[in-house]
Amino acid sequence: MEQLQGLVPWVYLLAAVTFILGLKGLSGPTTAPLGNRVAAAGMLLAVIATFLESQVASAWLLIVPAIAIGAVIGFIGARQVPMTAMPQMVAIFNGAGGGAAALVSIQEYLRATGEGAVNAGEVVAIVLGLMIGAVSFSGSAVAFGKLQGLIDARAFRYSGQQLVTGGLFAGMILGALALIASAAGLVTVPTVLVLALVALLALAFGVALVMPIGGADMPVVISLLNAYTGLAVAMAGFSIGNQMLIIAGTLVGASGTLLTRLMSKAMNRSLGNVLFGAFGAATAASGARAEDGRTVRSISAEDAAIQLGYAQRVIIVPGYGLAVAQAQHGVRELADLLEQKGIEVRYAIHPVAGRMPGHMNVLLAEANVPYEKLFDMEQINDDFKRADVALVIGANDVTNPAARSDKSSPIYGMPILNVDQAQNIIVIKRSMKPGFAGIDNDLYLDPKTGMLFGDAKQAVSQVVAELKKAA
Repeated sequence: MEQLQGLVPWVYLLAAVTFILGLKGLSGPTTAPLGNRVAAAGMLLAVIATFLESQVASAWLLIVPAIAIGAVIGFIGARQVPMTAMPQMVAIFNGAGGGAAALVSIQEYLRATGEGAVNAGEVVAIVLGLMIGAVSFSGSAVAFGKLQGLIDARAFRYSGQQLVTGGLFAGMILGALALIASAAGLVTVPTVLVLALVALLALAFGVALVMPIGGADMPVVISLLNAYTGLAVAMAGFSIGNQMLIIAGTLVGASGTLLTRLMSKAMNRSLGNVLFGAFGAATAASGARAEDGRTVRSISAEDAAIQLGYAQRVIIVPGYGLAVAQAQHGVRELADLLEQKGIEVRYAIHPVAGRMPGHMNVLLAEANVPYEKLFDMEQINDDFKRADVALVIGANDVTNPAARSDKSSPIYGMPILNVDQAQNIIVIKRSMKPGFAGIDNDLYLDPKTGMLFGDAKQAVSQVVAELKKAA
């Protein structure tokens, strides 16, 4: 058994290599499936190797049933949760990881203090794992509620909000410092009571941190919470002396932090503004008429089919409405019909379209849309002026021209897709209800824009039917 235990570090090293290779594979849609499998295989190896650890081998009767329960939940979730609910599922996974790290930190602190062997260095790692994990857990729970519609997706703002949030953070830090000072022998405090207080303050701080963030910023929030969870797991690894947790947590924390920075940059806003700007707190009145007399022009599926059928270049802009309606397969069929007519069809992907990073790419990949037809905002934005038709399906905030022209708009300065520069614009949308940012879209009042109201899947199917009639 001791010889097998000596192999554990080497297996951990192999698993760490697979994690790095998996992350590399996830950098592109064509290599993502293989990268995911490689990383999953590495995690399986790490879990098996963990059972060789002496302190784990004696507790397998508790661990194996827990793994079985988690495996069943994961399998059912992977098979049954629709793509539209994937952001919520990611939020739950983030929260579960953060909560687990917090519980491990609590247990390790109680064990160490019970044995009288705790020192200040260990307590630093323990309280960091507890605080970051608890913030990730409660923050992810709020994010899940906003995405699922259980909590109002708009930013939540109240008088004295920053003072409350700052007070929770300060109290959490003071409690953590008290625990560290106690371990160093500088002060004497009721450690268990202070530990519980730190945990409660961290949970409250997570709620206070995420509640003011509007739904339009959820992709950034999910990425940030993912980074929090990784850091909490790394701290838990330091607490219990597990190299695998340290490596995996550090990789997740680093990649999540980089992705958060990229997402913030894509919105032309600082992370501080995302976290503390209460973006989307004010909701503009939704209507079909502007003060200057412009009105919304409604069109039929037949009108849309005629415009598309006579075009030479079409750019499709997918958004959350496409995901909700599960219209990606219909859009692929529509694109195939247009291409059969010799029409060039491309897809414009905004970095924060949908409710999580890469949401639109995953949906379109599910419908087998060729990767080479997907273009990032920077690649395709200048081509809208040469497009005969821009077909917008559910994308609201990322196509709003107010981001360029209206300094009073909460999204002013955010890079958008230049849909308004196309020769003709077709927008498929259920209603004139604003998007997650809570503001009206000036694009819908553009004289070039025709609004095809209805469920995206049904509307696309109707347009496909009209195109087939004309063929």
